Amino acid sequence: QSDQNRPRFVAVTTLEDVQAVRCAEFHPNGRIYAVGSNSKTFRICEYPSLSEIREDHSTYQPTVLFKRTKHHKGSIYCMAWSPAGDLIATGSNDKTVKLMRFNESQKQLEGQEMELTMHDGTVRDLCFLEDSSNKSSLLISGGAGDCKIYVTDCETSTPFQALSGHGGHVLSLYNWGGVMFVSGSQDKTVRFWDLRTRGCVNMVTPATSPGSRQGSPVAAVCVDPSGRLLVSGHEDSSCVLYDIRGNRPIQCFKPHSADVRSIRFSPSAYYLLTAGYDNKLVLTDLQGDLTMPLPSVVVAQHTDKVISGRWHPVDFSFLSTSADKTATLWALPPI
Repeated sequence: QSDQNRPRFVAVTTLEDVQAVRCAEFHPNGRIYAVGSNSKTFRICEYPSLSEIREDHSTYQPTVLFKRTKHHKGSIYCMAWSPAGDLIATGSNDKTVKLMRFNESQKQLEGQEMELTMHDGTVRDLCFLEDSSNKSSLLISGGAGDCKIYVTDCETSTPFQALSGHGGHVLSLYNWGGVMFVSGSQDKTVRFWDLRTRGCVNMVTPATSPGSRQGSPVAAVCVDPSGRLLVSGHEDSSCVLYDIRGNRPIQCFKPHSADVRSIRFSPSAYYLLTAGYDNKLVLTDLQGDLTMPLPSVVVAQHTDKVISGRWHPVDFSFLSTSADKTATLWALPPI
């Protein structure tokens, strides 16, 4: 691909930590984001104004609105905001999930935090579902240990369901369409779950080697907003596009040269952002024929493994976290 039309993302802000930064998540309103690190530190940062950004921009430290050291007894592996933005959950290798209320107007955590101790291994991923029947939030959590996925009622902070099925660590969770969510596991499978049926409604093993049914551990999963397309990211550096409604793979492609750790559709769903252990973040264009080779371009780079990439809810900007001990916000300068 020619360099002319390459999107030139600039590093707007970089948060520096003393250890690897594993996770960062935008608040649903897009005005703040939370960052969790191996140093056990939890921070809430302000999302800056991008109107002044130019190509020759000098990266600066973000404004930290809230900071808590020793938030967990171990590394913070994952975090999630509830759809309403009034709750945030964090998961750790101390085997606990912490659930906290967030005051949007004061941009602060408030009240008593709840500690959930049902996991018997590292909590690797979390996501919230909106329980449409009584409008309460449900928290889905998965990880190592017994490989169960737990469903917790956030109103009462009580886990009320343990979903069994995976034969390996649960590495990734993603929800779409209300009560549906997917999980990716070390056992090389992606499972689809529907809380109305209280169980697994489909399971696929994405094939990552040409001409064989060979799979690879699933480190990342996501579904496009329409619920038609699943993308899985694998430890052998593959990504697989899967047609959910047709229940068939579309294609396998390799945007990275090492483990793919994170996958997200852009807010418009035209682009896929993948993050890998090859230190790169890659943008893949999904606007054409999905069975043809997909145009991919490296849009950002760290000096060590990239662990996650997250789009802003509205803007064409994204956060990345890395083993190089930073969380960086990238944006396209206005043309």
